[in-house]
Amino acid sequence: MRVGLCATRRCERAGALLRAAARLSFCAFCLCAAAASPVRAQREEFGPVVRAYLGYLDAEQVVTDDRASRREVSAAYVRRNSNRIRALRVTALRIARETKNDYLPELYAVARDELGTLFETPPRPESFRAGEILNNTFRYLGSQRTGEVFYLFSRLDVYEQAELLKKADEKRANAPQQAGAAGAGEAATRPRRVPGSETQAPPPTPRTDKP
Repeated sequence: MRVGLCATRRCERAGALLRAAARLSFCAFCLCAAAASPVRAQREEFGPVVRAYLGYLDAEQVVTDDRASRREVSAAYVRRNSNRIRALRVTALRIARETKNDYLPELYAVARDELGTLFETPPRPESFRAGEILNNTFRYLGSQRTGEVFYLFSRLDVYEQAELLKKADEKRANAPQQAGAAGAGEAATRPRRVPGSETQAPPPTPRTDKP
């Protein structure tokens, strides 16, 4: 009788533990679903191109975290790379929502000490203007603070670069013509000198005083 009672109690305790574990698993599932819902809703907001780019950033973060767990990179590298990924994500979402197009340019996020990776002679960030074209290659999009300040650029596509180069060539070709037209205009407006019209000094008056 005692043996049967002990077995019954063990079964009851096991059943209680299983029910508690099931409740915990259900709560964990609900929390994960709640956390994933905004991400899923955000992804459904955009087309396949934007979703693919956001997925690429997610993969970059996973790789960064994995390398950090293996102690392959320094804490400073992990911090900067994670901040860079966040800056790129914020910028990509802003562009996609403002343009409402399923397209993103090639984006770059660089810190102040990394400008040399894009420019042979690093410019001063204080001189940047939003929308400005630099070196006929990059468009400055603005700065983003995500732990540290990053400067965001988009690379112009080949058609934009070709159009800028064409305009630059036309400007150089027209420069001599404009200079010649300016010189001709100056000559046309310069007054002509009439012979004999120059003002001459009167001859000196002879002295009449005697010593």
